[in-house]
Amino acid sequence: MADAPVAAPEAFLPALGLGNPHLQTLWGPLWRPTVHLTRPRERLWLADGDFLDVDWYGPHTTDAPLVLVLHGLTGSSNSPYVAGLQRALAAQGWASVAINWRGCSGEPNLQVRSYHSGASDDLAEVIGLLRARRPSAPLYAVGYSLGGNVLLKYLGETGPHSQLQGAVAVSVPFRLDQCADRIGQGFSKVYQAHFMRAMLAYVRDKQARFQREGQKEGLAKLAGLGSLEKMRTFWDFDGRVTAPLHGFADARDYYRKSSSRYFLGDIRTRTLIIQALDDPFVFPHSLPTPNELAPGTTFERHARGGHVGFVDGTLRSPTYYLERRIPQWLAKDCAFSLPSPAAAVDR
Repeated sequence: MADAPVAAPEAFLPALGLGNPHLQTLWGPLWRPTVHLTRPRERLWLADGDFLDVDWYGPHTTDAPLVLVLHGLTGSSNSPYVAGLQRALAAQGWASVAINWRGCSGEPNLQVRSYHSGASDDLAEVIGLLRARRPSAPLYAVGYSLGGNVLLKYLGETGPHSQLQGAVAVSVPFRLDQCADRIGQGFSKVYQAHFMRAMLAYVRDKQARFQREGQKEGLAKLAGLGSLEKMRTFWDFDGRVTAPLHGFADARDYYRKSSSRYFLGDIRTRTLIIQALDDPFVFPHSLPTPNELAPGTTFERHARGGHVGFVDGTLRSPTYYLERRIPQWLAKDCAFSLPSPAAAVDR
């Protein structure tokens, strides 16, 4: 258990009228004004011949601190929480680069494989490319939801060799199997239906590209998945699509090998985890206990906030807790030496 826990500088208090976790979760995608940023896009070519598109923002100096931002499931670099964080980081003189996972930049990717919650190999390759590009810049990473799970898994896999100065993970689905169950309950079924439509469209878009370009091998592999009809749940999709495309035996095997909760104890990079206890995607019992956390990990559990929500201020003038807390923590707390115990605090 942690002693002398490190507290957040402020407890999150939702905007009046936005205390409900679903309103917190839906505010960003449905009602937040678009964050307009002019961002140069770069295509990074991967070792397997596929590509990832990334969007840069902030100072162009090669030694400015650089933050890699990782979006969630069916998101992109245009997700409001990504662009909002990039703007906040630039305000304190930091550069950032927002990744678009395979096929998420508006163009289907070239390989049959796609992105998924355990795709830490893609993250490792991007970090290597950024390190080679800006060797003198302190490098950090921030991941949301799926991106947070990928980030924590990567940190555990690499231990002291992550090449990151610090990391932040928000609204993490620590146990993918349990989250697949949670999103199939109550109002959360609405989110499940949305994700299923988007993920199936992702596969169909790739089929259309392969058809246009005459990629017979890719078409054959996708055809081997069978019908895409009658998929209603994450268990359906991950068992019939994610697992066979990425070398897992089935959905349960994928969930077990990709859930970040099993990697937390091996993290050796200073890390902040921000989670809401009312997250409609995550059971409270899916959250790790303090004795599962590695030294140097701070786990801030807030009573409210929904899933990648954390909207405070007022309805007329909403503000975004994460866009204050994350830059502040990166700029201040990451400069401290690692403590011996893991830190956990309820807010």
